[in-house]
Amino acid sequence: MSTKREEQIIDTYYTSIHTLHRRNVNEGRWLRYMQKDGRFLVSFRKCPGDWSPYLQDIFTTLIEIRWRIMFLVFSLSYILSWIFFGLLYWLIAYINGDTQSVDNNPCMDNVRGFTEAFLFSMETQTTIGYGHRGMTENCIGAIIVFTIHDVFSCLLDTIVIGIVVAKMASARKRAQTVGFSSCAVVNLRNGDLCLSWRLGDFRGNHILEGFIRAHLVRYVKQREGSVVMLYQELDLENPHVVLAVPTTIIHKLKPGSPLYRMAPDDLLEEHFELVVCFTYTGDSTGLLHQTRTSYTPADIRWGQIFQDILKVGKRHYKVDYALFNKTTWVSVPMLCAEAYERERRHPNEDDSLIPPVTENGNIYWATIDCPEEVVVQTSL
Repeated sequence: MSTKREEQIIDTYYTSIHTLHRRNVNEGRWLRYMQKDGRFLVSFRKCPGDWSPYLQDIFTTLIEIRWRIMFLVFSLSYILSWIFFGLLYWLIAYINGDTQSVDNNPCMDNVRGFTEAFLFSMETQTTIGYGHRGMTENCIGAIIVFTIHDVFSCLLDTIVIGIVVAKMASARKRAQTVGFSSCAVVNLRNGDLCLSWRLGDFRGNHILEGFIRAHLVRYVKQREGSVVMLYQELDLENPHVVLAVPTTIIHKLKPGSPLYRMAPDDLLEEHFELVVCFTYTGDSTGLLHQTRTSYTPADIRWGQIFQDILKVGKRHYKVDYALFNKTTWVSVPMLCAEAYERERRHPNEDDSLIPPVTENGNIYWATIDCPEEVVVQTSL
């Protein structure tokens, strides 16, 4: 294991890396593609007044809007329908003369004005039935309107209940209880440099099957001023996940990997984002869910390993989620995977453990006075 002095030097080294990288972000040199919570920082510009795509798929539109807007839309739909059918009932009563005389045969009992017609419309649609107002058999037109009103009220209730249930069972809510670690780490596994991060389910009804994918995303500005997004998929050792307990997702830094030639100090200059997503089916609802997050170069901790969170008890396996994002230092060569493999084939004792870091004319470097490079193989 590394000594306390080595850990302090490496800690100082990475503090400079993270500080310089955050400075680049704050100066506007680089924009995130995805937030840590999985939201994309992408805005769409539509033609003014072009609402036809949203109206054609009104069900999805109502599911995706905010709760307060949805409640406003539903409240207005009920109130406007009461007013509309109330006007029809009042018009029928007016034509039949129910508003002028109480001695004729009314179409509706106790409906003599618009207020009574509105109350009769609300009582009919909500099936309150106080018994004071009601439909008679004297007017066939009123009976037809009454029938249409009943069918419409059933249809409206079905739409409202379906949208509310679908919104409450939204995949985004379930995705909030499945999470990735706040950082990714690079360490040695079976003698190879590997990038890894954690995935865990915080609910009791565990996910027995899911699939995870990872992409390296970066944008390139062309000479013409256009921006092109580049995507490179990472090969994962265990893409099919059984999430009964937290698991570690591993990507080996081997030839063909976009990180194969990337050293720790290269993280200062590289502007990329590691986008990871986990797709699975909820066992309670049967709906398809997806949890996403992203890691920037500042979120990648070279030379660290996740602490053990799984313990074996007498009757249960115990998971301590307090250590889910905790890491600890291990001795790892501060070289890219390509240089590390070359060093293993042709050892060179003159190479230092930590290479210098240069940024804006400032040089950050550290050396460790040890006769040979210390490499500790770690595994979970």
